[in-house]
Amino acid sequence: MPRPAAELGSIATTLDELARRIRALADDHHGRKDEETGIELDEIERSLASGLRRLERLVRTLGG
Repeated sequence: MPRPAAELGSIATTLDELARRIRALADDHHGRKDEETGIELDEIERSLASGLRRLERLVRTLGG
């Protein structure tokens, strides 16, 4: 079984990619003047980014 820090680091990488994809979708919706969807996607991206920061702190604490 992988070390917890290594496994969490891998999850952090995936979470970062998801946040980037959501950001791209949000930008696309803002560009198409679909502000309601863009705003919702902005909020989702912010939540993912916040979770990513917390996860990265935990990985550092665990020595990863």
